[in-house]
Amino acid sequence: MGYVDFILNLAGLLLWLNWRSLRFDPLVKRPPATLMGTLRPAAPDRLSRWHFLVAIAILLLLRAVFYWLIGSALKWSGKLDFQVVVFWFSCGSKWAGLLNMVAFSFLSFGLTLWVCYVVLLFLSLLSGSEPVNRLVTIPLGRVYAWPTWVKLSLPFVLSAVAWWVLSWVLGWLQIIPPPISAMHRIEQSVVIGLESYLIWKLPMAAILILHLLNSYIYFGKHPFWKYISEAAQKLLQPLRRIPLRLGRVDFAPILGIVLVFLCTSFIENGFQTAVRHGPRHEQLRPLIQIPGLVEIYKRLPL
Repeated sequence: MGYVDFILNLAGLLLWLNWRSLRFDPLVKRPPATLMGTLRPAAPDRLSRWHFLVAIAILLLLRAVFYWLIGSALKWSGKLDFQVVVFWFSCGSKWAGLLNMVAFSFLSFGLTLWVCYVVLLFLSLLSGSEPVNRLVTIPLGRVYAWPTWVKLSLPFVLSAVAWWVLSWVLGWLQIIPPPISAMHRIEQSVVIGLESYLIWKLPMAAILILHLLNSYIYFGKHPFWKYISEAAQKLLQPLRRIPLRLGRVDFAPILGIVLVFLCTSFIENGFQTAVRHGPRHEQLRPLIQIPGLVEIYKRLPL
């Protein structure tokens, strides 16, 4: 069921991106004074932008009913992973189970959509070359032209606000225990907001891995590889002062990939060392302990 949920989320995401990109279709917006304005499509226009939004709503509702019917028989529960915390939506045979599945269906798609836009925000900071960069500018729209510091703060601010609202819904559905105070809810929102930046490890690692492959395997002169090369050079800029080239071999992409996963793992899980003590040195005593976001969330309220 997890794979089915993932595939349906991708289908909904494609519908959303089509909704965002339809207004940029040159055959949809045709100024009469241009050559494109004299062209007419062979088939009549049948789809409007709102059709895609209706299709997404129908998809999410139908799959909620499907989860409710199949999941109650299989004793399946929906899983929503926020990295620092995981939520389970039980699927019962009663109407409460259907309500849980409707909430899970919409929240699962919302999480997928949010991950997509956090990745797009990161790519917009790299501002790569055209025409590949159009795949970033079209979904983001006007946000792409916003100042860098605003786009840097958006993942934290929007994630924190979204969690503050979502915690009320999840508490009402009895998915999570309600926060014990208003400050507890704010602290949870801050941790979730900081956790959203960990999503950036996905595009960073992907760009560096593709750049490493393109450095030793010739894939042609496609604009995509030019975009990857320019983006990787910007990511590796802090490592340029370190001598990481040995002959024709450049170890900077490898070091960059290792640093991405080490740093994100440290932020998420923290760091801990221990020493053995006791008569037979069979017990471990924590020596240095730096909590990560997962541990901090468990300790809330501070």
